[in-house]
Amino acid sequence: MELEDNIKDVQATENTPEQKPKEKNLRKPLVKKFDWYIIKNFLGTYIFAILLLLAIVIMFDINEKLDAVLTAPLKATVFQYFMNFLPFVMSQFSPLFTFIAVIFFTSRLADRSEIIAMLSSGISFRRLLIPYMVSASVIAASSYVLSAYIIPPATVQRIAYTNRWVKNKAVVYGDNIQLQVKDGVMAYISRYDNISKSGFRFSLDQYDGKSLKSKLTADNIHYEENGRWRLNSWTLRMFDGLKETLTKGTTMDTLLGIEPRDFLISKNDEQTLTTPELKEYIDRQHARGVANIKNFEIEYEKRFAMTAAAFILTIIGMSLSSRKVRGGMGLNIGIGLLLSFSYILFMTVTSTFCVSGYTSARVAMWIPNILYTIIAIFLYLRAAR
Repeated sequence: MELEDNIKDVQATENTPEQKPKEKNLRKPLVKKFDWYIIKNFLGTYIFAILLLLAIVIMFDINEKLDAVLTAPLKATVFQYFMNFLPFVMSQFSPLFTFIAVIFFTSRLADRSEIIAMLSSGISFRRLLIPYMVSASVIAASSYVLSAYIIPPATVQRIAYTNRWVKNKAVVYGDNIQLQVKDGVMAYISRYDNISKSGFRFSLDQYDGKSLKSKLTADNIHYEENGRWRLNSWTLRMFDGLKETLTKGTTMDTLLGIEPRDFLISKNDEQTLTTPELKEYIDRQHARGVANIKNFEIEYEKRFAMTAAAFILTIIGMSLSSRKVRGGMGLNIGIGLLLSFSYILFMTVTSTFCVSGYTSARVAMWIPNILYTIIAIFLYLRAAR
């Protein structure tokens, strides 16, 4: 092997006294080549595993949505659905295939005794970990950019396709909608229809402490754009102690600062927002007293937790598979699959803790990372010895 031959050449030069001054010059290119050797193996195996997964996903997804694929235009199926669906799959399974890639290629290196040759040349186990972490940084950064900025706009197109050609899961009606517009101002809509952009029996109450200062009501309202609404058949009551001033009108345009998406929440809506938009939406909904935003909080924390998982699972995978074991790499791959699937399952289970109200979204999403970090430290110290 090329790497092993390079290592042997360095060892030979160490045993020749007259060539000792050239030792540093030999070590530098060796270390550089060793780093690139690990990085190329890591990222190459990861990309191959992801491509293999995507091929399998496409086949199963076509079979599941066969009626829609046959009915919808081919251009919409390919470019509106699959081109937007595959990055989502890559992001969701990135920790799994990071772990599998590390287990697979490191077990192969150990099986060929290349790990032994590296350590025998004087490279420490800690130094051996550096190119692994560089590769994990590339994967983590790519996964975060995908999940935070690229996938959300793509998900809008994907959901639009599934709503039209597969099954429409969009929420277009709402009843008894009540939310806080700003401090001391409460809005209420008896019923809202997002198809016609119309609401009925609207009221807007403004309080000063516990005292009602004004009450604006309308028979119906219509959403225009950017938080602007048109009120029809409106009545405004102003209160000053026991004094009441009554004003009526036919139509009124007003800026309420609320949008239909603030109270009509469909499944997977949290996936359509970029990370800055998601943070802004969560803060705004908290200020308005909206309660059903747990999925948005989970999605926000999950994007950061999944990014950190690349480093944790890389350390676990490298520590597990760096030793040559009897029977080849099959045992290591089996353990790797078990741990990676258990990680994804554990993250799914802990997310229910947040939905049930037992923990915050941040705690729920980071419980798996904390537990697997402890496992990673234990395995690393054990492997280093």
